[in-house]
Amino acid sequence: MMLVLLHAFPLDSRMWDGVREPLATRLRLVTPDLGEGPPSLDAAADTVLAGLGDEPFVLGGCSMGGYLAMSILRKAPAQVRGLLFVDTKSAADAAEARENRLAVAARAESEGVAGWLADAMLPNLVGPTTREHRPEVLATLRSLIDSQAGSVVARAQRAMAARPDSTELLAQVTVPTLVVRGAEDALMAPGAVEVPGARVVEMAGCGHLPPVEDPDAFVAVVLDWLADQRLAP
Repeated sequence: MMLVLLHAFPLDSRMWDGVREPLATRLRLVTPDLGEGPPSLDAAADTVLAGLGDEPFVLGGCSMGGYLAMSILRKAPAQVRGLLFVDTKSAADAAEARENRLAVAARAESEGVAGWLADAMLPNLVGPTTREHRPEVLATLRSLIDSQAGSVVARAQRAMAARPDSTELLAQVTVPTLVVRGAEDALMAPGAVEVPGARVVEMAGCGHLPPVEDPDAFVAVVLDWLADQRLAP
């Protein structure tokens, strides 16, 4: 079985490096980057699907990656054998959130992102446990954020600002689903994603990015679920 993992904003597929090896021993792991392109999650979904072919897969995403996963689910439901949502939500943005995203997009295009974007986002991307006890995680995330191209950040923000509400889509899901939330996440409230019959796991000591903050615990949660659902050997 193939496992597709989609990264959070404002990161790239390197956010999965801490979980890559143990997951890849059990499934064929694919971690696309959002990259350049039209400011549309549907366009990004088309690009991801073009690289996957006709094979079935388990589809997962963290934060923005969850939004992209919902677009892929909408386009290719027959290929999706399971879903993994990590610190994401089904609702569309309210007007103020959309305006904030568009302002960040414009600044990223005009100034690049080094320094200011990490300063603005890091306090909410990780929980207090990580801030106090895992300085190496903060350093890694700052490096990842600073390395992003302004055009890619702008594309992501505009795409997220335009995304539809996916609450009804998820209410109709029948495949096995795992919903993971960091107990210290300041951005996503409990219940932000609801899927019938989903297994919901709250990870202690983590904020918005459990795969980065506590990769070993995250892998254990995912592999346990995959085994229970007979989605991985």
